[in-house]
Amino acid sequence: MGTSKKGIRKILAIRGMGQVLTVTVGLIILCAVFGILNPAFFSGKNVGNLLRQIAPVLLIGIGQSYVLITGNIDLSIGSVIGMSCMISATLMTKGVNPWLAVLITLVICLAVGLLNGHLVATCNLPPFIATLGTMTIGRGIAQIVNGNYNTDSIGEAGKSFREFFYYGKTIGIYNTILISILVWVIFNFILSKTRTGRHIYAIGSNVDAAKLSGVSVVGTTVKVYLVSAFCSFLVGIIICATAGMGTMDSGTSYEMYAVAASVIGGVSTLGGQGILLGTVIGASIWGVLQNGLQFAGAPVAIRNIVIGVIVVVSVLLDVIVRTGSFKRKKKA
Repeated sequence: MGTSKKGIRKILAIRGMGQVLTVTVGLIILCAVFGILNPAFFSGKNVGNLLRQIAPVLLIGIGQSYVLITGNIDLSIGSVIGMSCMISATLMTKGVNPWLAVLITLVICLAVGLLNGHLVATCNLPPFIATLGTMTIGRGIAQIVNGNYNTDSIGEAGKSFREFFYYGKTIGIYNTILISILVWVIFNFILSKTRTGRHIYAIGSNVDAAKLSGVSVVGTTVKVYLVSAFCSFLVGIIICATAGMGTMDSGTSYEMYAVAASVIGGVSTLGGQGILLGTVIGASIWGVLQNGLQFAGAPVAIRNIVIGVIVVVSVLLDVIVRTGSFKRKKKA
């Protein structure tokens, strides 16, 4: 009994675990409510579709979580998704081998992450301004890559590509879901078990102290933006495979989805706090709300308003707790 209590205390002592448990309860309640409103919510077909909806949000949530934990933000996520979708589809429609097209797209997307990291860490630009600029540049590239037109269907040449990233299953599970799980496992290990992960938290907690401790602020900041760009690249590829073509507005509003998955799951916008398990729950809450409200017949506008309110409240609570506003009021 004593050993189990120690184990529970150890789990609760993990930074950000309290918030994760809280939002997990919220997720369970949401699922129960939507299940009562419409029993079809728990049908096998809807659960499968729900998991496929959650997968891309989880991926971009992982990337944004890495950046937020350092105390920065990445607003270029949606544009990098659009670039990824348009560049890969355009190359495929021009006769380039699908997997070579994917590799070329990856290099270009990572270049944006590299630029973001250096603008923020080396040039000391505010992350909001730096990534706002690259967001606009990225969207322009997505628009110009095919002459300001959406692409044609990627056709038979992209059949194996679509089979892998959209239709394909492994052990009965859609590859999209498995890819998101694999990415989460890898980046969760890096964040929680490696020196790089400790450096990420150190920069977000106190960048000056991190410098004095020998942490490479520039190198670590570049790494987190590369992670964000990589996750955005994957989502763009998935969207391309899903649609079977490139669309210039791919990724629009995905910055919001990424922030929602992160902050709802307990990642602090002030930096230095949060775990990727919370991002899984945050992405799941986003997916359940979208799916459940759709089942309930709520219009898209209402769904967006609900998500927006939840994000604002999550950030507000985080700021209040981290800055100790409640304590100051009590003392006053």
